[in-house]
Parts: sequence; C-alpha cells; structure tokens
Amino acid sequence: MASASIEEKIERGAGLATADGGEPKAEYGFLEEVRSIPGGEGVDLCIQCGTCTGSCPNANEMDHTPRELIAMIRAGMRDQVLSSNSMWYCASCYLCTVRCPRGVKYTDLMYVLKNLAWQSKMAKRGNRPLAMARSFVDVLNRFGRVHEATMLGVYYFRTNPLTALPLAPIGIGLLTHGRLPLFPHRIKNQAQLQTIVRKAQELGGISQ
Repeated sequence: MASASIEEKIERGAGLATADGGEPKAEYGFLEEVRSIPGGEGVDLCIQCGTCTGSCPNANEMDHTPRELIAMIRAGMRDQVLSSNSMWYCASCYLCTVRCPRGVKYTDLMYVLKNLAWQSKMAKRGNRPLAMARSFVDVLNRFGRVHEATMLGVYYFRTNPLTALPLAPIGIGLLTHGRLPLFPHRIKNQAQLQTIVRKAQELGGISQ
C-alpha cells in the first residue's frame, strides 16, 4: 500500500480523467513523458475504478498497485514510480487490459515504465525480474537460443547464488531424466540475431 504522504500527494495533484476521457486537471512533466511514448497514452483514460488491481495476480507483491501507479504518474511522482518494483512484477497476463472498462492497455504502460526506469538508471539493485530479463537476453545473444542451465546460473549469480541451493534436487532430477540439457547448442546464422539484439539495445528496448 502507498504511504500516507504518497496518498496525500496523489489526492492533491492526480486529477482523474472524466468519464468521456477528458484531460486530467493537472499537467506534469512526467505525465507528458509517459504520454509521449507509444503504450503510455492510455494513462489519460483511467477512471481509477481499481479493476486492474483486482485482476492483477501480483498486485500484493508490488510497492504500488496498478491503480495507484497511474494516479502517481498523473501526480508527477517520477522518482517514486520509476524506483518502485511494481512494473517489474507485471506478468504480462493481460487480465488488466482485457477487463479494463476504459480500454487502457495497462501491460503496454508497464513496458513503458520498465524502459524509463532502466534508461534513468532507477531500477533497484537486486531487482529479480530485471535480473531474469537481462540473463535471458545475455544467453539468447550468446547462443541464439535459451539454455536454461546457463540462464539460471547467470540469474542466480546476479541475485543471490545461495538461493539456488534448495533447487539443486530439482535440477539434478531434470538432468537425469534428460529434460535439462547440460550443454548449450548454438543456432545457425547467429550473427543475424545478435544484430537484432544490438539494435534493440541501442533503441532502449532491451536491457544491456
């Protein structure tokens, strides 16, 4: 839940959209920044009904619920939004998008906030979802396909290697049953995929 100070600031400056999609009452630089990025324009349509929060399977893990996050964007609370863990816990299940009565594409908005947090270097150290995303891209770029054992090794090295120990029996079981290849295999024409990944990183679409 948001702290009292955050709730007060939201109440003073968030400015809810009208039922016909009218403009919020207050204008803020952060609001304009989010609006200007494809996927962020839906922030104006939100009527703060809370359907997104009630639909989100990970809302209880977030620093700020999906509904609160939009209110904070409108209130210009850039640092609090981009330093939070909320967008990193988005599972891209699209329940919020499907159920939103205003048609807000909330999952797209979460990707906008992820990119802004990364570009602004405001993603917190030890961010597990970000560490997993970076590990996935690193292994994909290295082999051209995902090798689960390597990806998990990189991920746990970036977070906390000790937390991998309880999973060792599961990994051994998968190996002995041939469900987890020990050695990775590279794809053909790997340089083409690496070019795509490098271009995406230059555009800010993939964590580096």
